[in-house]
Amino acid sequence: MRKILFISLVAFIGLSCKTTQNISKKSPYAKMLDTSSVFSQSMTGMALYDLSEQKMIFERNSNRYFTPASNTKLFTFYACLKTLGDSIPALRYEIKNDSLIFWGTGDPTFFHPDLTSTTTFDFLKSYKRSKRFYFSDGNFTNPYFGAGWAWDDYSSYYTVEMSPMPMYGNIVRTKIENGEVKPQPSIFDNSFYKKDTGSEIERTIADNQFLLPKTLLEKPSYQQDIPYKTSTGLTQQLLIDTLRRNVSLLKTPVSSTAKTLYSMPTEPVYRLMMQESDNMLAEQLLLLCGTVLKDSINSSFAIKAIKEKHLQDLPDAPKWVDGSGLSRYNLFTPRSIIKLLEKIHAEIPQEKLFSIMANGGKSGTVRNMFKTESEPFVFAKSGSLSGVYNLSGYLITKKGKTILFSLMNNNFTKPTSQVRKEVEKVLLEVRNRE
Repeated sequence: MRKILFISLVAFIGLSCKTTQNISKKSPYAKMLDTSSVFSQSMTGMALYDLSEQKMIFERNSNRYFTPASNTKLFTFYACLKTLGDSIPALRYEIKNDSLIFWGTGDPTFFHPDLTSTTTFDFLKSYKRSKRFYFSDGNFTNPYFGAGWAWDDYSSYYTVEMSPMPMYGNIVRTKIENGEVKPQPSIFDNSFYKKDTGSEIERTIADNQFLLPKTLLEKPSYQQDIPYKTSTGLTQQLLIDTLRRNVSLLKTPVSSTAKTLYSMPTEPVYRLMMQESDNMLAEQLLLLCGTVLKDSINSSFAIKAIKEKHLQDLPDAPKWVDGSGLSRYNLFTPRSIIKLLEKIHAEIPQEKLFSIMANGGKSGTVRNMFKTESEPFVFAKSGSLSGVYNLSGYLITKKGKTILFSLMNNNFTKPTSQVRKEVEKVLLEVRNRE
């Protein structure tokens, strides 16, 4: 009897799998993928999940691993939701006699040019009774760059170095007005050198010398963000310049009696990270998770802890190495991203979640997509590298269903714009059909 039951079960499972495969083959989405000249030479994976019915409605290569690019920020976002509260921990600090000792947490908001928070500055300025200020980076155990990052992107706005206490977003926001260079922070006023050729400002690889093409001086209202080379010594200089007082350095772990200062609400920081795909915010927020979990500013530790505690139920174990997705060492499957999207949806009210994601036709990296209707119906995270374009998120169909989707494309040589349009075409079909 047991043998008969076992054979029946195996037959049922085989029939179910075959039926699922046949359904996928007959699906209009399968036909779109199979007949697309844009997808013909690349690797494409796709998964669609009906949230209300809690079932997959289409899968193509959903168990295959893909380079996710900035879809990695979905993992960072989830890590933050499970680790951080409503506010960003800005500093760890302790008062000893006449001294204020403070440690960074990885908080990216201190004088960030696109965020408005003065809490850390106001706090430090208010401690006039403390005669001595000491900054320690003894809790920072992370490299400045992530594993697998392209070394020659060091001067590009999207490859910002990581540090225990970022200031000004760890970038030099450079404006040219009336032929004059105006960098922020102003400590870099005398660090620009003119050159005859080039189309944008470049930084030298080992230090903070910025090479400025002369032709840029003739451009009205030119602006460029360039990562500066971070160091504990530079952080000290920036603090001294900003606070107008001496700050000494220590190399000591966070005290067990240290208190925590909070800077600003987490929601606007998440929104900027997710909508504009801000790599610096993603990396620093992941470091911040490590600080909260163990007073250790280390992304590898944070990833390990989140995977072990919160991601054991993903269909396929993720290979997750950084916060932003700059590394090609990251590898995720479409069906694991679907599961992650479901977990995120369970953590945060849908209205708030959708306001944080990039909205199709309205905001963020998908502002120029899905403009067919006045109200957004796609709320997603894109991910782009050379030869990579992915889009994963939430779609509201014309029938009012919420569909979780992940459409991943790797190893193409066509222009990304063509792949993006084809992805949009497929998802519009989902919008109209489901």
